[in-house]
Amino acid sequence: MKDVLTTGQVAKLCNVTIRTVIKWFEKGHLEGYRIPGSRDRRFPLDNVVAFMKEHGMPLGELERQLSPRKKILLVDDDEALLLVLEEYLDGIGIFEIEVARNGYEAGLKTHSFRPHLLVLDFNLGDITGAEVASSVRSSEDLAGMQILVMSGYLSDAQAAELMQRGVDDFLRKPFQMEALRDKVLELLGVT
Repeated sequence: MKDVLTTGQVAKLCNVTIRTVIKWFEKGHLEGYRIPGSRDRRFPLDNVVAFMKEHGMPLGELERQLSPRKKILLVDDDEALLLVLEEYLDGIGIFEIEVARNGYEAGLKTHSFRPHLLVLDFNLGDITGAEVASSVRSSEDLAGMQILVMSGYLSDAQAAELMQRGVDDFLRKPFQMEALRDKVLELLGVT
């Protein structure tokens, strides 16, 4: 979204005519400016958002574009699965996605990327999901991060251990992508 909008863009966002936006501007209700030597007007996005909120206008798609995207770090040593998960979650259009292929890379990216949600395989080869959860939960900087573990070989005892170590939820492989989506949205508090 641009930082400065045209009269037509404001009219479309507010679901009114261009003439109405011009009247708002001329009466001083909506702050903007004229382009020197032209009759065209421009409106800073912040002013338009404030005006819409003040007048009870729904922000709709604009609200989604303005809100910071939730960050997800996907961790799996299965390259094909990692690609499928990344494409699927990226396709939802509301997440910023990063990937890691092992526990070491996950540790580095967790601290640099600062994800809201860590989605990882239980057995990464060099470390387990339980060990990652313990490491994340021991760091005050990462306290608010949600953790979702995936596994095809997770026993009930291992699942209980994961929950004790601070994992927020888990999925048993194979799973439907819709089940992953639902868990991700729930853990991130996105509706």
